[in-house]
Amino acid sequence: MRVTEAENDRHSTAPRDPLPRLRRRFFGSLVLLGLLFGSLLGHMFRPDPVQLLRVEPVAGGLQLWFDREPELYSQDVEGAVGMLFQAQGNAGAGRLHVAGTRTGWRVQTTEKGLLLHFVATRPLAAEWDGEKFDGNWRLNVRVRPRG
Repeated sequence: MRVTEAENDRHSTAPRDPLPRLRRRFFGSLVLLGLLFGSLLGHMFRPDPVQLLRVEPVAGGLQLWFDREPELYSQDVEGAVGMLFQAQGNAGAGRLHVAGTRTGWRVQTTEKGLLLHFVATRPLAAEWDGEKFDGNWRLNVRVRPRG
């Protein structure tokens, strides 16, 4: 077999330039570091969840004390009143006397927050207002028979 140098050069591959591969690795590393750093900052500056401090029965309703103002969603379902707070806290239950009617209340923890509901033998309606008091958030919930 005759092999000449010219034939070997014609079929050989040219040496690759390593720079494009290094650039992709460098920019990929920058993107990854940026995502990790952003995630760390987001975790550090995320506020703690709102905490329910205590529940106090008062005439005609309840006073709920939070460490700051929670998000509140309310709904009346067939005479029962339900309120969902974006907060964490302890469960509790009790009874109130509202306009001569015994009314049961219950706070329970759910995946979406704290659920407060009132149930009575007569249809209920609720009104609430909140205010900042002594560095905490006080929510006054007044319950009355509907109609």
